[in-house]
Amino acid sequence: MKIFKITFLILGLALLGWVLKNTDLTEILNLLGEIGIGFLVILGIYFFAFLFDSLTWQLTVLSIPLTPKWLYHFFQMRLAGEAFNNILPAGSLGGEPIKAVLLKNLYGINYRDGVASLILARTINTVALILFLFIGFYLMVHTAILEEEYTTTAGIGLLTLTVLIFLFFSIQRFKIASQISETLSKKRGFQWLGGILHQIKDIDGILVKFYKNHQGRAAYAFALAFVNWVLGVGEIIITMHFLGHPITLTDAWIIEAAAQLVRAATFFIPASIGAQEGAFLVIGSAVTGSPSLGITMAIVRRAREIIWVAWGIMAFYTTKKDNVFAKES
Repeated sequence: MKIFKITFLILGLALLGWVLKNTDLTEILNLLGEIGIGFLVILGIYFFAFLFDSLTWQLTVLSIPLTPKWLYHFFQMRLAGEAFNNILPAGSLGGEPIKAVLLKNLYGINYRDGVASLILARTINTVALILFLFIGFYLMVHTAILEEEYTTTAGIGLLTLTVLIFLFFSIQRFKIASQISETLSKKRGFQWLGGILHQIKDIDGILVKFYKNHQGRAAYAFALAFVNWVLGVGEIIITMHFLGHPITLTDAWIIEAAAQLVRAATFFIPASIGAQEGAFLVIGSAVTGSPSLGITMAIVRRAREIIWVAWGIMAFYTTKKDNVFAKES
């Protein structure tokens, strides 16, 4: 497993090297100097996006009241978990166990309910992303802004992601995980599943109950998740405004959709390093006619991510410390 992590990291760095080789670094540095106070505005936009994402997760935990105090707790836990989601090559899932542990140790939410909430939040966010990407793909085709080969690749990627999330949702909605686990537990070599079968069934029960009996919460969570993705478009618009090259809402949506699709497809590379920059290079060049502008957008996005990861790691160690105190008391 370690060799794969190192290999993917090297692959990402190689992609980043290729991207930088095909840009004018002097021009990029000059463009970055134009951002100024605009970077604070970008951080502010992402703060609200992250806040909405935290509320989306909170909505999936039925035993928790929807109060500002609890939203703050979920914000802190999500900060910690997402920091590891960004740096670990685990399909943006490396931080999910951390969230479950924090829920359990800090606030007494058992692992069954915690895991179920994380599955629900992940599903709702991904379904919202698919809607966002379909709008972006429509705009991409309608404007013919990209060459046909890029559009075709994007379409295949979007279709694949859609099928996968449909299967993921079906597994939850129809308790397929429980059925498969029960069947396998009777076969030689899989008897160990019998020991955790009741837990799998419990989680499946929570998922089905949420989808059937709490459709209002699911709808609110979906709306918040979609707004979160749309705020990424706002981030692109603000970035380009402060760079002195304003773009339309359509162009910004296409750029953000392409970046998110590439990020989803390159989950195996830590933080999608290199791949995300390559996406901004290609789509940014197509929209603005300047490779340097595309890479500058990518650098601004990466700088924002680094700040958020650093904040998340600090939140992780703060919550760990709080957890120690809670146990001692």
